[in-house]
Amino acid sequence: MLGYIKISLGIFIALAASRLIPHPPNFTSLLALSFYVPALLGVRYLPILVMSFLITDFFIGLHFVILFTWGSVIFIGLSAKFFLQNIYTRISGALLGAFIFYIITNFGVWSIGLYGYTLEGLILCYTLAIPFFAHSLISTFIFSGIIEGLYKIYSLKINVSK
Repeated sequence: MLGYIKISLGIFIALAASRLIPHPPNFTSLLALSFYVPALLGVRYLPILVMSFLITDFFIGLHFVILFTWGSVIFIGLSAKFFLQNIYTRISGALLGAFIFYIITNFGVWSIGLYGYTLEGLILCYTLAIPFFAHSLISTFIFSGIIEGLYKIYSLKINVSK
């Protein structure tokens, strides 16, 4: 139980730090953590991830597409188990998670009517979000690399102590 609490606190700190410290738009650890936490630690940590997201959203500001953002985090976390084979599939899965986040959240933005309920409005919504998607992809790749590096160090440390 104490281990679960320590890991949960670490997840919250990692997520909160990258969301609350000034950064370019959509350049956070959120998507990498949404993938790697359930992939490496198990789906039992997914509620902690969503609660951390909820708490930081409270400070950043609640918005109309919050269910789309939280829903995409849950979907990414639940799909992570299909990408566990090796480092390449894990990083590919995390980057696919960034794409899923882009598709779901921007559909949410379009669904509240900011761009009109037309095909042109939908295309405009996705087009205007491309710079944010670029930040999401870059940050997901960088944070995935950091997590993979930490995972490798931890794995080596465990193997040495056996």
